[in-house]
Amino acid sequence: MDTEWARKELAHFIELTTLYRPADPPGMVTYSPRLANRGASRDIVESAQVVEQILDRVLPNWRTEVPDDRNKRVNRWHQHREAAQRADVALRRAEEIHERLGDNAPLISAAMMHPWVWEGARALWQSGHYREAVTAAARKVNAEAQNKLTRRDLSETKLFQSAFSQNAAKVGEPRLRLGVDDGGDTFRSVNRGAMAFAEGCFAGIRNPNSHEDGLPELPENEALEQLAAFSVLARWIDKATVETA
Repeated sequence: MDTEWARKELAHFIELTTLYRPADPPGMVTYSPRLANRGASRDIVESAQVVEQILDRVLPNWRTEVPDDRNKRVNRWHQHREAAQRADVALRRAEEIHERLGDNAPLISAAMMHPWVWEGARALWQSGHYREAVTAAARKVNAEAQNKLTRRDLSETKLFQSAFSQNAAKVGEPRLRLGVDDGGDTFRSVNRGAMAFAEGCFAGIRNPNSHEDGLPELPENEALEQLAAFSVLARWIDKATVETA
């Protein structure tokens, strides 16, 4: 992320949504408690379109974690404004916070994963439905693989067993290939590994999440790990070439 650019966008939005008491009309004195935003409504809406995407990256759960109860009582942009202030601090002091509070280990954000995964999971993730979010991401990855292979007759485990098969492509059975088939062990190993990994994602993560009733909600960190697994698979599918007969 371009931190300097993001902070400028946040600062611009915060300035636009600053509240002030409009001056009284000439020759009149009013006692209205009404406050207005410094920026024009159109400018605020345009800025919010960009700021929301920054917030999704910096504070993925801002819609649920930042209170919105003052949106109606004070100003419709109150939640956005507080979230923007928090995000600016997070960006400005990120290095210091990491050094002071931990071992400065690398962080991973769901919003930085492959677009198929985050697009599938976003709405459920932001409402705290982590297990369902992982399942939705898995469905999205499966659908994109079907689109790439132009196949609707197979899905999930069987789809990827066929897609990464070592056998040559047949009519109606295209293959996904990672790398150039030079006949070497590395090519065969990579594609065999992709098949096994895809099987593991759907058999070990997607199926239990979808088919076992009464499962407790996944802790956020575990759900993030599961999303990361599908993100790896999504990137492999996305960059693979399609081999046809």
